[in-house]
Formats: sequence, structure tokens, C-alpha cells
Amino acid sequence: MLKHQIYTKMNQYFLGIDVGTTSVKVCIINTKDHSLEAHHGKDTRSNVPSDIGPGGNKQDVSTIISAVNLCVSKLPKQLLQKVSRIGICGQMHGVMLWMNDPEEKAWDIVDKEKSVRFDVKKERVSALYTWQDNRCDPSFLSTLPEAQSHLKVATGFGCATLFWMVRHKPEKLKKFNCAATITDFLIAMLCDLEKPVMCNQNAASWGYFDCKSNSWNVDILEKAGFPVYILPEIRDSSQIAGHLVDSWHGIPKGTPIGLGYGDIQCSVLSTLETPSDAVINISTSAQITFVAENYHPPDRPVNSSVEYFPYFKHQYIAIAASLNGGNSLATFVKMLQQWTLELGFSVPQSKVWEKILALSEDENSLSDLVIVPTCLGERHAPDASASVRNIHVGNLGLGKVFRALCRGLLDNLHSMMPKEVLQEAKITRIVGNGSGLSRNVVLQKEVQHLYQLPLVFTKGGDAAKGAAMAVALISE
Repeated sequence: MLKHQIYTKMNQYFLGIDVGTTSVKVCIINTKDHSLEAHHGKDTRSNVPSDIGPGGNKQDVSTIISAVNLCVSKLPKQLLQKVSRIGICGQMHGVMLWMNDPEEKAWDIVDKEKSVRFDVKKERVSALYTWQDNRCDPSFLSTLPEAQSHLKVATGFGCATLFWMVRHKPEKLKKFNCAATITDFLIAMLCDLEKPVMCNQNAASWGYFDCKSNSWNVDILEKAGFPVYILPEIRDSSQIAGHLVDSWHGIPKGTPIGLGYGDIQCSVLSTLETPSDAVINISTSAQITFVAENYHPPDRPVNSSVEYFPYFKHQYIAIAASLNGGNSLATFVKMLQQWTLELGFSVPQSKVWEKILALSEDENSLSDLVIVPTCLGERHAPDASASVRNIHVGNLGLGKVFRALCRGLLDNLHSMMPKEVLQEAKITRIVGNGSGLSRNVVLQKEVQHLYQLPLVFTKGGDAAKGAAMAVALISE
């Protein structure tokens, strides 16, 4: 297991930023003991209508960057002035594009009384096409060339989305000369980079990336008409991306900034305590993962719901990543709220959540109702849909239905990574992470029931703290 090698000069503080799917979180840690000194978070509410209808999923980049600026500005100034490194992670699979040239960048750096403000030039950036984007359906994916990688290409992956644009919106694609994740864009902006840089964690999540050679499948992509010039430069996760171009909310100019890390990898880094721990995270989506000892990737994609992504220090993590997590539960809550509106009542979502959680925790909510909650499909089964069966008049109470939904969500995750996989890896306990799990007692009970392992919540942190810890692994 990776041991945390922390940079330990006196009074050193690292800033961690997590650019998530629904929110931005930031924190400052003390490098001596990883203790959390300050933190702040904000929902981005950045979703915008898709240009292709229900199948697309887009977010406004300027809204996300504004949330980052706001969150950092809310941290104590006396700590920001002592920040000596910045680590940034975020949603991994999505892609955004921008136009940079020597005369004009995709952002403005505005001097505001000894502290700069970064403004996005909307006309020079695209939307962020997120990991939830479904424009690349199975029939489209079947037309793409096979990757030289141990990881399959799925809808929502950066290279798949770019392939779709090549074939359906080539004129739009020609407006840009850079592409990367939202995390890599933020770093390019803070460092004022002409071209983006990307670590292998994000590159592997895009598809058409060979983890063994640490390089893009350039020959395969070029033959298929893919614009390889737009791909970011690859660097090892142990390197820095650049230095802060100017003072930012009190953080000193020249502060080193790490490469953009994967949010799952950072969540694991901040949470794992022993080599025999697995981590289960339920937030927007749901994942269960552990550090895989002595894993060596094959040359071609493997048809499995368990995938192996680059971690830190040349290790890999085994991940079962479900597209259906807290978002599926939120879809149910929104449905209930909509029904009440149609009946002439207005009930806040917070009240709906409060009531259904309370009802489902009652032991009388146990039932034989079976819900398969895969309304968003899965990467290994993109045509999957949700279903309900074994319905009768005795199991239609709201608490029973929600409890069955929670059980179905965990049943789905367990089907992707059964307990036997954890047993073979000698996992002895599961560490919980994510607000969707920590606030839901029913989900916690289902985790323990299915995996027959203790579920604990440690003093670990979230992805933002993991990003700060990750940048501490960089050796100067």
C-alpha cells in the first residue's frame, strides 16, 4: 500500500481543491499531521441545456470557475498566505475545449489590489461535457477503433465525446485547439499555460491511453481521423504542472501546482488507513475500490465491471464504478416532489429527504419489493434500464419503497464487485465515504449485509483533502 510521504517543513500548509460534478470543495491541511485547518464548499448549479436533448449532459465552465474562486476566497487569509503547494482533483471523464494562442488566452487575469482574479472568456471555451453525457450510444461506440489499452471506451469519456464531435460537429471542433478535463483547464488558467498538461489518472479515464507506455494511442487515433493535436501533454503524477502566475486570494505568486488528479484516487488517498481497507463512496455516483497489489495491465480491454485505474507511485486501484448512486436516489426524490406539485402542493426537497430517510430506517419498512435502480445504465451495460417487480398492496408504503430502492442500489454495486473479490484481495473492512452514504443509515446497513464486513467511517477526508495530500507526494 502507498505510504503517505509528506512534505514537512515547519508551518507548511497545502491547499486542496475538488471540482466535483455538483459542487466545489476546498480545504487547507497542515502538512505535519494532515489535520484539516479550514474548508469550504459550494454547489455549482452549473448544468445547462444540452444541444442534443436528453442524451447530453453539459455544464457551464464559467459558473464552475466562479464557484472555485468563491470557495478559495472564503478560506482564512492568514492560512492562504502560508500555502506552499496547491493540489487539484475533479470529475475525471468529462471534456471541455478552449482556444489559446500567443496573442489571446481563454481567460483574463485581472489585477485586483495585489490579488488577481481569473475570468473565463466565454466565447473562447466550450461547455464541459460531463461523464454523465450519453451521446455516444452503443451503436456509435461500436464504430470506434479498438483501443490499445486495458480499459474500455465508454460514453462520457473524453476521447469518445471528441470522436462524436469529429463526426457530428466538425465545424465547432475547429474553433478550439486545446482539450482537457475541467481540472486541467483550471490548472492551465492558474499557471497561465499555453497548452494543458494531464496526468495518467485523467488520461486513462478518457480512453485510448496506454498505461504501460504512458502515452496516447496516437497511431490508432490518427488513422480514425481523430484530432490528436488537441490532446494534452502527459506527465507523471509525481510532477508539477506549473506555478501560480500571480497572487491569488493571498496565495503567493509562484506557488507550485500539481497535475490534475482523479477525484476517486484522491478520495481513496485521504481515506485508506491500512492495506486491507476497501473504500465505498456514494455521492453523485457510487464506487467501491481498493489498492490492487502487483497489478500489471494487459494490452487490450478486458470485459469486466471491475476496472483498474492508475493510482499514485505506479500503483493501481481496482474500481467498480456505478453510474447510479446518489443521483438515482435524487431522481426518486425529484419525482415525489413533482407528484406533489401536480397534486397542488409544494414540498421542499429537504423535507422529502427528511421524511423518506426517517420512514426507511424503521424496521417495519423491510419488504420483498425489488427495485433495480439502473435508470442511467452502466458502462459495462449501457442498455440497462430501471425496473420494479414483486409489487403487491402490502409493500407500497413510502418507507418500504425507498428502502427497496436503497437495497437495489447496493445490490447493483455488489453485482459489479462481489464480496468474493474483496475476500480474494484480503480486505478486512470497508471504509465509508461520501455524503450519500454517511447520511443514509439504510445504505450503511445494506453495505454490511451484502459484503459481510464491518463498515467504518474514519477520520479521513474527502477528495479535496486527498488532492492536498497528493501534491505532498511530489518530491522537489
